[in-house]
Amino acid sequence: MAKEIAGQIKLQIKGGAANPSPPVGPALGSKGINIMEFCKQFNARTQDKAGKVLPVVITYYADKTFDFIVKTPPVAVQLLEATKQKGGSSEPNRKKVAQITWETVRKIAEDKLVDLNCFTVESAMRMVAGTARSMGIAVRGAFPTTNQ
Repeated sequence: MAKEIAGQIKLQIKGGAANPSPPVGPALGSKGINIMEFCKQFNARTQDKAGKVLPVVITYYADKTFDFIVKTPPVAVQLLEATKQKGGSSEPNRKKVAQITWETVRKIAEDKLVDLNCFTVESAMRMVAGTARSMGIAVRGAFPTTNQ
């Protein structure tokens, strides 16, 4: 028989750096989940992505056990990484802080496609470009079309 799901917790934690301090400890402790067990499993699973911010969805059950799914880093974090910026623009419609190419947008879209609510790489690229625009990052050139 399947376990009864008691709820879900969504957190963003740096890869390989989960520890019982906030925000992890209080979020899990209030639900009665073994904090150290989660930290050990999360750090083991994400040691290859050390330092990157990773969203994690923790499903906990009535018997206090848990499962978790680690997702790909947020698009905004990947864009800042690609442009080597510390943050986005305070006025994205007036001040641009960086420029990226459509190739970079394609790489980020292909990486993030599994977590986005779209089916094609082109639509994922449009979503990534929209995030870039809202952060004050200009995308150089015209959208690459696929003529077949």
